[in-house]
Amino acid sequence: MHPPVPAGGAPGDASASGGQYGEAVFPPGRAGEDERIDLGALAYDELTIARLRELGAGPGWSCLDVGAGTGSVARRLLGELGVTRVLAVDRDVRFLSGRPQPGLDVLEADISAPGFDPGRFHLVHARFALMHLPTRQQLMARLGELLVPGGVLVLGDAVDLTTDLAPTSPYTRAMQAMWQGLHDTIGTDVSWTPRYPQMLRGLGLVSVAAEIHVPALLPGSAISRFWTETWTRAREAMTATGLVDDADIDEAIRYLDSPDCADLSPGLITAWCRRPGAGTPHR
Repeated sequence: MHPPVPAGGAPGDASASGGQYGEAVFPPGRAGEDERIDLGALAYDELTIARLRELGAGPGWSCLDVGAGTGSVARRLLGELGVTRVLAVDRDVRFLSGRPQPGLDVLEADISAPGFDPGRFHLVHARFALMHLPTRQQLMARLGELLVPGGVLVLGDAVDLTTDLAPTSPYTRAMQAMWQGLHDTIGTDVSWTPRYPQMLRGLGLVSVAAEIHVPALLPGSAISRFWTETWTRAREAMTATGLVDDADIDEAIRYLDSPDCADLSPGLITAWCRRPGAGTPHR
């Protein structure tokens, strides 16, 4: 499972509305879902891998990748950064288990389950996962506890800085309907994500920092194609809000692929920190 509503699915925890990512919306068994996830990876993986490299991920590190999706980050940790081991966790691992790789272990699990304790790691990474889970603050604390002393926690989620402020367009109406529909269906919430640094510091973690990346909406770009696929698959939830109908969504999709598109995409906020103590190897 997995990216805004990007790739990297939410690996567990029912929402207040009773639904879950991968069940009520974005089921992994639907044809092309892995391709939708990979479009999100194309938009954000370079940024994520660059940040993990900057934080020192490399030989000797044991890593946990939560909501690993198709495994793009896990595989690049092994192949490009040379970490020793990655445990890739998701509620549905069909996109992970079909491509074995030395150093890659796969675990099908719900991270919100009381007994979830897969070990201790130099790096714990989760992208586009906590935004779909109502117990996100408790899960942040739990993920921090899975670090060795000095270990690094890197969390990323969607941040939407403009949809509510931008002039109304087919695109902004569709985006508003998507967020509302996903909130109503599976409890997705991105309103809190700009507070990531303060939340991590409040858990007693140290060396806290954060950055935001917003990919350009260009015709045919990975992020534009990602939103097209996401709206197509979330159409029922979007129209149920009453904010848009099918014709509105179709118009928004055409707009995304048009040279007239002049809007800002939601982006990725990445926050990172360390568990107090020493012990994690640095490059």
